[in-house]
Amino acid sequence: MTIGSLLIGIAINGFLVPHRLLDGGIVGIALILHYYFDFRTGLWTALLSIPLSVYAWFHERKQFYGSFQGMLMTSLFIDILAPLSHQISLPIWLSSVIGGVVSGAGIGLMLRYKTSTGGTDLLAYFISKATPLNIGFLIFLIDGIIVLAGYPTLGFESLLFSTLTIFIAGWVASICYERI
Repeated sequence: MTIGSLLIGIAINGFLVPHRLLDGGIVGIALILHYYFDFRTGLWTALLSIPLSVYAWFHERKQFYGSFQGMLMTSLFIDILAPLSHQISLPIWLSSVIGGVVSGAGIGLMLRYKTSTGGTDLLAYFISKATPLNIGFLIFLIDGIIVLAGYPTLGFESLLFSTLTIFIAGWVASICYERI
């Protein structure tokens, strides 16, 4: 959980924030708030995850514990590593690819060891249990909606490269989850 959270914090601050790219899920919403209002991404990731954590507490206690711990640790690393956003200077396409790989590795490690960052992954889990929809499809759908929400202010380039980041992160997470 610690290594996965650290990798996600590095990916967000070292590769996505410098180019105003988005990640999916609650982190993506927190990044939109960061770009629009200069809010702290990690803090808002934690705050926005509270409703889903409360739901998990009452309906799926096992999911609550792993997700809540992972969400807190990831939020902490995102804010602690915020100074990285001024340290790494790469072209946007390379930041998108590396950010996706590093973030996906972090997410995959966390999933492999039965934890997650909570947030919309937890939402997708609950929806998939109540419907015939595939959890991977739901995560991609939710992430896509979040990236589209950032489009009016962040523009087409951010939309394009954020989508690439999310696709790569999902692919790498899947590989890490199954093979590590």
